Amino acid sequence: MAKSSKTPKKSPAKSAKNKVGRAKRRLLDRLMRQSVAQEKADRSERHAGLRREVRAGIDRTRRASRR
Repeated sequence: MAKSSKTPKKSPAKSAKNKVGRAKRRLLDRLMRQSVAQEKADRSERHAGLRREVRAGIDRTRRASRR
């Protein structure tokens, strides 16, 4: 069996509708990433605030597993 040479296929033309869809998807993805990053920042801030508070009783010497 002889190996046939394959010609590279050209990608289809990008229509205006496709471009708009891609732009919209990129915008939504960026907004989602930003909102998740904001939530993480807020959450870490809250946790840092909790850690700073004085604990009642004896301080914990052995830390709990982070899993």
